[in-house]
This record gives sequence, C-alpha cells and structure tokens, in this order.
Amino acid sequence: MKKFRKVLDGLTTSSPGGPIGSPSCGSAAGTPTAAPTPREIDVQETLISENFQLCKTVRHGFPYQPTALAFDPVQKILAIGSRSGGVRILGRPGVDCYCQHESGAAVLQLQFLINEGALVTACADDTLHLWNLRQRRPAVLHSLKFNRERITFCHLPFQSKWLYVGTERGNTHIVNIESFILSGYVIMWNKAIELSTKTHPGPVVHLSDSPKDEGKLLIGFESGTIVQWDLRAKKADFRIYYDEAIHSVSWHHEGKQFMCSHSDGSLTLWNLRNTTKPFQVTFPHGKIQKDGRKESCKPILKVEYKTSRSSEPFVIFSGGLSYDKAGRRPTLTIMHGKAITVLEMDYPIVEFMVLCETPYNNEVQEPYAVVVLLEKDLIVVDLTQSNFPVFENPYPMDIHESPVTCTAYFADCPPDIIPILYSIGTKHKKTGYSQKEWPVSGGTWTLGSHTYPEIIITGHADGSIKFWDASAITLQMLYKLKTSKVFEKPKPGEGRAAELVEEDPFAVQMVSWCPQSRIFCVVGISAHIILYRFSKYDANTQIVSLEVRLQCEPEDVISPSENENNPCFTEPGSHSPQPHHQHPASPGNRTPEGMKDSVPCLKVKDRMVRVPPGYQSDLVIQLLWVDGEPPQQITSLDINSAYGLLAFGNCNGLAVVDYLQKTILLCMSTLDLYGATDPYQRLTRSPRRNRQSTSEFCMRGLSNFYSDSKKRIRTSYQSLTELTDNQQSIDMERSKSPTSVCSVGSPVPVHYPTSLHNDPRILPEPVASLRASHCSPVFYLLDNVKGPGRKLSLPTDLKTDLDHVNGHCTSPTSQPCSAGKPRVPMGPEGPRLARRGPGRPPFRKAQSAACMEISLPVSHTEESRENSFSRSRSSSVSSIDRDTKEAITTLQFGESYGRKSDALPTPCLWVGTSLGVVLLIPMSIPTDQEERMEEAVTIGPSGAVLMLKGSVLRFGFLDCMGALIQSPYEVWRDLNAPEDPDRPRRRKLVHFSPSSSQDACGEGHLAVVCSERQAKVFLMPSQSCLFVHNITESSFVLRADVVSVCNSVCLACFCANGHVMTLSLPSLRPLMDVNYLPLTDMRIARTFCFTNGGQALYLSSPTEIQRITYSQEMCDNLQEMLGELFTPIETPEAQNRGFLKGFFGGNAHTFDREELFGEAAAGKASRSLAQHIPGQGGVEGMKVAASGVVGELARARIALDERGQRLGELEERTALMMTSAETFSKHAHELMLKCKDKKWYQF
Repeated sequence: MKKFRKVLDGLTTSSPGGPIGSPSCGSAAGTPTAAPTPREIDVQETLISENFQLCKTVRHGFPYQPTALAFDPVQKILAIGSRSGGVRILGRPGVDCYCQHESGAAVLQLQFLINEGALVTACADDTLHLWNLRQRRPAVLHSLKFNRERITFCHLPFQSKWLYVGTERGNTHIVNIESFILSGYVIMWNKAIELSTKTHPGPVVHLSDSPKDEGKLLIGFESGTIVQWDLRAKKADFRIYYDEAIHSVSWHHEGKQFMCSHSDGSLTLWNLRNTTKPFQVTFPHGKIQKDGRKESCKPILKVEYKTSRSSEPFVIFSGGLSYDKAGRRPTLTIMHGKAITVLEMDYPIVEFMVLCETPYNNEVQEPYAVVVLLEKDLIVVDLTQSNFPVFENPYPMDIHESPVTCTAYFADCPPDIIPILYSIGTKHKKTGYSQKEWPVSGGTWTLGSHTYPEIIITGHADGSIKFWDASAITLQMLYKLKTSKVFEKPKPGEGRAAELVEEDPFAVQMVSWCPQSRIFCVVGISAHIILYRFSKYDANTQIVSLEVRLQCEPEDVISPSENENNPCFTEPGSHSPQPHHQHPASPGNRTPEGMKDSVPCLKVKDRMVRVPPGYQSDLVIQLLWVDGEPPQQITSLDINSAYGLLAFGNCNGLAVVDYLQKTILLCMSTLDLYGATDPYQRLTRSPRRNRQSTSEFCMRGLSNFYSDSKKRIRTSYQSLTELTDNQQSIDMERSKSPTSVCSVGSPVPVHYPTSLHNDPRILPEPVASLRASHCSPVFYLLDNVKGPGRKLSLPTDLKTDLDHVNGHCTSPTSQPCSAGKPRVPMGPEGPRLARRGPGRPPFRKAQSAACMEISLPVSHTEESRENSFSRSRSSSVSSIDRDTKEAITTLQFGESYGRKSDALPTPCLWVGTSLGVVLLIPMSIPTDQEERMEEAVTIGPSGAVLMLKGSVLRFGFLDCMGALIQSPYEVWRDLNAPEDPDRPRRRKLVHFSPSSSQDACGEGHLAVVCSERQAKVFLMPSQSCLFVHNITESSFVLRADVVSVCNSVCLACFCANGHVMTLSLPSLRPLMDVNYLPLTDMRIARTFCFTNGGQALYLSSPTEIQRITYSQEMCDNLQEMLGELFTPIETPEAQNRGFLKGFFGGNAHTFDREELFGEAAAGKASRSLAQHIPGQGGVEGMKVAASGVVGELARARIALDERGQRLGELEERTALMMTSAETFSKHAHELMLKCKDKKWYQF
C-alpha cells in the first residue's frame, strides 16, 4: 500500500497568460501540480498491479456463422462449430463453454469420443484437433496437420480409438485417437473403385461402419459411387454406381439396407442382397407434371433413417423441395410411416442431428428429438408427440433477434430488481412448447459463492430493449420492452410514410438506467428520447411529448464582414432569434418551398393507451426538422432521478428537461455555454465554393448485417483534439439558431438563475442577455465538408454514425455533426442559401453495432496498421481545414462546485465536448416536494472551463479520501399503486454529498475527467489540476469508466489499438496495460463497456456477447464459477443379440482394429502426409493474463487442481474396473463349475 501526499492549492491556480478558468497543469504523465498551501491531504491507494489480470470469462449468444454440429448421447452435451474456428459446448443451463482454434480456420466437422470426455474437430486448414473436455477450460491435446490432402469427412465408430478420415482425393486414412498418429493402413480411391472406371469418383462424402459387421466400411463418393470395403480382406465387397450425386447415407440398424440422399431431391433405399439397382426410389416433394415427368427438386442435403420399436421408422431429411415456388423457406421433413410433416424454418438449415436413446448403431434407435442448427438459431423438435412441438431453449440464443445496436452492463444491482423484472417478463413468454425437459442436460453447474446481482441491457435495431440476468456468469432473459409502441405506425398511403425511408427508425442508440429509482431512458436513432417509469400495475395513460428545436438556421449565417471586429461574439441584440410562433409544432408544417419544418421524425400516439405492468412511457422528447433538414442524432445523455432532470446534447448544443414538470429548462448551442470564457479564438474565413451537403451520405443500413464480405478497418484520421494545455487557434465559422423550443401545449420559456446570480455584472455576457430576453443568439459552426476531409472527434459510446461522405467514411469516432446543410457561399453581397429539395433523404439509417466496419483510404505508411484503428499524429493541419462543430460528448449530474468561490456543493451538470473542454453548469433546484413540482428550476452556465486533449469521454467524482461519490437518486415509488391516505407517497431522496465524510480533510472533492488522449484529476472548487496522465499518443481511448475493484476505485480504459488499461485514482498511476484485442472493429468499439467488480463485455460477433474480467480475484475464482462438461457416467450396456441372431447375422464384436491398423500390421504412414503437433494442454484463459508472481501462482494452482481432479477421476474409474473384473471372474468361475462335466451336445 502506497501513500501519496499531495499539496493542494485553492487560490492561485490560473497562469497569468492562460485563459479564464484554464488551470496550469503539468504536462508530464502522472506529474502533479504543486503550489504552496497550508493544507495537506493523505490519499491511501490500496490497488496494486497484482490486483489485475485480464482473461475471458464466458461467451453468451448464438454461435456466429455455425458450420458443424455434434452430440454425445451418453454425456448429453452438444457442440457447435463456427466459421471463425470457435466451438461452443452446451449442456444443462449454466454449462456453456467456448473454445477457439488458434488458426481461426472454419470447423468442418465435430466428432465426440462418446462418454470419453473428448472431442475431435476437423478444420478447413486440414488439421484434426483432439480436445480434452475433462477440465473446465477445454484444451487441445493433439493436432494432426494433413499436408498433401484436404479433409472432407470424418467418422469415429462408437468405442473405437481409430478415426476414419476421408479426403478430397477420394482416399481414406485412419488415425489413432490416443497417439494422434496416422496408421499405415490406407484405402486408396483407385483400389476402392473398379479398374475399368475411367473417371475419378470425387471426394469422400460419407464414411460409416456396417451395423452388422464393424469390419465393413461403407464409403460414399460425391459422384454417386458407393463402395463397401472389407477391412480385413482389403477389398471391396460391392460397388454401386448411381447417376445422381450423393449428399449423405444412413444405415438401417440391422445393417441389411441403407438410404441415400441425392442432388435431384430423391431418396434411394438399397438392399445389400441386390446392389445392382436401388430397392426403392422416392421423390418426397416431387410431383408428377402433366407430361408425366417428375418436376425438378432441390437437393436433399442430409437424411437420417431411424427405427422405433413401437412405431414405423422415421425418415428425416432437409431440403428436397421443388423449384416451382420461389422464396420458399427452408424446411425439415419428417416422414413417419405414411405421414409426412414439413417444418418450415426461419433461416437456412446448416446441420441437423437425430437424438436417439442408444449410442449403439446396431440396436433399435428409438429417436426422441431432432436438433436443428440454423444459420441464426438452434431449435430442438420433440419427436415423441404427433404435432412435433419444439422445446423451449434455455440458452440466450436470441440476443440477435434484432441486431444489437448498444449495450449497458450493471453489476451489484439492487437485489430486488431481478425478481421483479423476471416476474413481469414471464407474463409475456410464448407458449406451445413441448412439456418435456430440455434434452441437452449434460454437465454440472453450481451457483458459486462469489455472485452478486448483475444485469445486461441490450438495445436493438427494431427499437426493442432486453434486460438480461447476468448473475453468476450466466445469462437469462428477464424482460423485453418495445419502444416502437410509443409511436404511430406510418400508413403506406401517406406521404409521411413515403418520406420515411429510414430502414430502422426506432433503432436504439443509447440507454441510461438508474437501478435504484428504476428510471429508464432510451435514445433513438430518429433523434428522440423516451423516459420510462417502472410500475407493477397496468394503467391508462396519455403520452406527454416535448419537441425541441436545436438546429442551425441557414438564414442566420454570420458573414465575415459581420464578425471582423469581434470574432468571438456578436452583439446580443443584433441577431435575435425568431419568435416562437414562427416555428409551431404542427406535424404537417411545411415551408413554402415544400420542405419539412418544425416536425419530428416520428409521430407520438396522441390518444389514451393501455400500458401493461413494467416500464411505462412517461415522456417523449423529439428534436425537430428545420427547413427540410433532419435533426442531428443525440450524442450524449444523462438523467438524475433526485433532481428530476434529463440532459442531452448533440453537435448543435445542449438541452435540459425537467421531466417532473414536463418543461424544457435550457436549449443552447455549445458556444453559448462558454460565455466570455471561450478558450478558442474562432476566426472567420474567406469565401469558398459551394460544398456538397453532408446530408447526401451513404450509410450502410442493417440489410447487410450478416454480409459475408469483410471490409478492412482502415482509417486516415486527423484528430482535432490534439490540444495541449496552452491555447491553440482553431478557425471556425458560426451561424446562430434560435433557442426556441416547442412543447405540448404552449412554448416554454427558458429559465435562468435568479437566486444564485442576482448581479448581471458577475454573469458572462450571454447569460446576462438571456436573463433579459429569455433567449440568446446560439452561435453555430457550419460544417465545411469536402471528400474525406471531414474531421471530428467524439467519445466511443456515442459514435454511432459512420457516414460516408463522397464515397468515403469519416473517422471511427466521428459523428454526423452537420445539419446536412449545403455550404453557404460567402460573397460581398452577404450569405446566400442553397436549399435542399424535398426529394433528398430525410435522415440516417440505423447503424447496427454488429456491422460497424469502415473502409477508408490510407497512406502507404499506414498499410502496416490497416487492421487496427489509428490516427495520424501529424499536427500540421492548416486551420482552414480544421473546421467542425463542437459536439456535446458526455454529461454528468452531481453535487459539485460550479464556481471557485462556492463554499458548499450544489447540483451541477458537467458537460464535456468534442474539443476536450469541460463546462460546469450550476443549478438551483427547490428542495421541498410541493415547491419542486411548482417552482421552476434555474440553470445558468458559470463559465468554468477545464481543458483536456481529445474528446471528453467520462466524468467521475471522488471525495478527498479517494472514495467514489455516487450520484444522488430518488428511491423508487410506484406512481400507479393504490393511494394510502395514512401514508401518502412522497419523494425520498438519497444524497451523497462530497463533504459528508471529510471533516478532517476540509471541503471539496476530486473530479476525474478522461478524454480520448489523457486523464486528469481536478480539485474542486479550486479547479486545480492535481494529476495528469497521457493515456496514449498513437491511438485513442474508445471507452473509459470509473469503476470499483477490490473495495477501491480505478479508471478503466479501452483503446482503439486493443489495449485494456487501468489507472489508479487519484494518482493516475498505470496498474495494468494488456494488448487484448489487436484487431478491433467498430462493433467492439461501439459495445465495449466496463462495470464494477472488474468485469467488462463487448459484442464479439453480431450474435454473441463476450464477457471478460480484469480482476485477479475473479480470475482466481473463475474455475469455481464455470460448469463441468464431463460427468463420470457408466456406458450403457449393449443389448443381448441372442444366439441365433449372433450366429446367423454375424458377430460385430470380434473385429480387432488394433490388429489391422496398428504399426505392427499396417506399418508407419508417410511422414510427409501429415504432421503431428502436440497440444498445449494448458488452461486457455491464461494466454492473455497479466504477468506477475500472483498470476503465475494462480496458473500453477489451477493446473494442480485440474491434475488432482483428473487423478481423482482416474482412481474412481480404476476402482470401478477392479470391481467389475472381480464380478466377472466370480461369474466365470461359477459358469466353469456348472459346465465342467457337460458334453458338447448338452449345450
């Protein structure tokens, strides 16, 4: 534990030449600024680097781009392979394991070693891998790389250690599973077919041993040739040549006949007594046409032929539909006797597998379910019921039901919130599922001791919100909320619907949730905000709507001649905004030119609506169109239930809403917030040509969400935020927009403080004018865009739009911060407006977080870094090209000091901008409940300005002892509950004052501010910079959060180059820096989020959520929290075949594969054919662990635990084998005594 003593200065904080409110800070990373002061504060930091270790914990969701499927009928676990080389192994709920091949090659086939705790994977790079499943984190034991042949099919007989491998050349090789070495026994294709055959039979598409005799191997070639190979005699028993290509083969359990599926949609049944022609040919979905010919059908990709004692055999296949109907959905057909049932699927079928009661292929199969792996779903069909219902899937496989557009992660939630959400969510669950238990029930899982309530929230492209219970590294659906129900559905015939070309107008952009008050806020892609309150009762409600006009007005563009004398501000009265009545809130309002004006993007329901229990909409806020231009998307949001306020901002400015009184308190541009303390000298520029409107962009919609084409992530980016603590001049142009706002009913005036600021002389100039006229000029920065030169920096959690300008994308952190206006030419005669016609696209398509991939032109020097985010470090950009609007990038309500002279903390709003500026806005809020609902909240910018490099991402507040200060909140109360006259419902507020526990330390608190480039810690109210740390120079921070870890606090950062870092607080000392995701993309950048307890998550694929931990303590406890994949189970005994059946039907158990395939009989295989690669055999999750003695000890301890666990299992199995051997010896001796004196004919 290290003690830091820092000297704090509360008086002389500003340098003489610096701007007002800009304290002088040390430029070196982690170097404090010291000044003489009589006070000293001791901050004891308990976190050290050994407290941190990074590793993956669990992956949730549906495997992205699945390719293969396997099932262990004894262990009852399921494996799914994917195109990216991942393998998901599923058992009972809680048993969910993810493995990844290091090569990243697609998984072609999976084969369980049934009841052995092992899995064989065949990959597209022609490598076989053997995975050990007897440990909680499976690891590769052996690998075998084929050098000269490509693997096409594998087959592992039950209770055999020899794996048959078919290749593209038509050869069949045999691999010893124990040693993973090739046998010298090879079935060459030219020996399998007749010598007179002139053509190659094609790749091997099927291998299986005969149920009647394990010494006979059935080989199916793609061309239609089928060969039964006698392994002992090393010759073919029979050969079948069929005209149609073969896709699959399935045996009858007696081994006397088998069924094939073909490319013409036919099924052929072959009898071993006569192999010259098929015993039966059927076209299940082929109809006879008028001319007598069969109509052409699609291929039957797979067929399974399963028998049952109590009923007719099952023939189950995929495909085979006729070509006559276009657009038919994929189907699975179940033929049971004469009944044919066709099950239509929502997605294409990748693979299916019939689950049977017995693992032996020579017994009656007794199928009871079918597992169907679709491209985007996993379903299991119950075969025991005539209507074939599906089982209810216990896994969270529907995360991607609609593409995920944002995520939020909350750890250590109130314990009562999960049961309440679950009880309400269960009322809306689907019905009609099978009543039987989920058949994939293998493995064991217990609730660990290190668990606490966790909730994950996902926002989706269709406007839906899903709440998930993420406690104990599991994931279970709790509650689903549809935000689209607040709005009217556009009718197809209306002109309004024709204008709404938006593909996903309700897509969720960000969410804000207060678990204590249960206030929930949703920001949508159509520049709308919906505020929800939670209630356990249904209600009839009228949705209240507020409309905000926060847009640039082209008529008010300031020409160079108007501003040459005062480049920073104009006279307050010279550009007064237009009156409110000129911008009515009528949805149908149009300008004379036919453009939309003062209308929202969506229409809120204006009638009474019945809302069920759960989250019920309380307020809708929408930004308005202005002069045919759509509103800019909202980039930042914060809500505080104790204050009853909601703040949001975009690239145009900031608005604050009182959601208790349903009024708009503040609507200002970013420049107006500065007042006289604007840190930048914003110069005018010379006239330029008309530029292309930035509304004419090309944003990729959600239609290509699952596109297979991978675009490389390359950025050529010039950051606007490379600012030092000294001043830099940025050339910008300004135009003003009115601060008029429209609400339901009548316009609401903007209120400003009267009690806090009574003297106009002490107020900044714009604030004084606002008090006089209730409105002020809102200065605006026109976007001057030409080609890919548009430059803007915004925080990661708000970077939702990657708009393509002139065919190129902006930077990964850019926002569409123009109002879509064409460039206004500046001539001697003043501004001229080039308006956009009504036919131009109204607004942007929602960009799914799962498909945010960008492609930008990149210089030759950056080609080596084309697969990672990068920004050019060059600062030689001329000021004339560095034009942008200053966007509001982050907001935070809290108790703080708005001015240096404040003696007590007051409610404040912290505002961060894209230029690295932090603004403080104090507020005056009535404390009494009655006064709060009647009197107005007063807000006035104080002019306090702090500076950082890069866009501001996150705020955090600590007391002077280094403890985290929580935001105040209101305790939840159900507004729809029945009234109790004895106990009236009153607001109960919980405050965390910065000075509540600082009697020994004096007043004040610490403010942690993190931007894209650096982090700073300020002392409030003096605003002196105590610590500064330059986080990165070559990259930029995508996500930053102040989190609690190990009973302390740290700053966690995720950078665009894939590094995950933690910094101590308040000293900003680096604790961990791990290169975790070197090849990151915008999907990860958009969804990455930290939470308390040392956990984080991100969307690893469009359908999967990956959770990670950066806490050493959780890494140590991870083994306890994971489920066991393997459970010792006795293999079921084979049925007694009977004397006659065994005598006449042949004995399948006398075949000794070791004798045939062993090195003694078959010799060694060619070394050049395949290369054996020993597996690592370690714990997979430790690859990215941070170095250190504690990490090494943890790894050693886990390895010892696993070794001891395996030894314990081996001891148990040995004891069982000894007991079995003794029993067998006893019975054999008794049988010998019984038959000792009998003659041969007496048997």
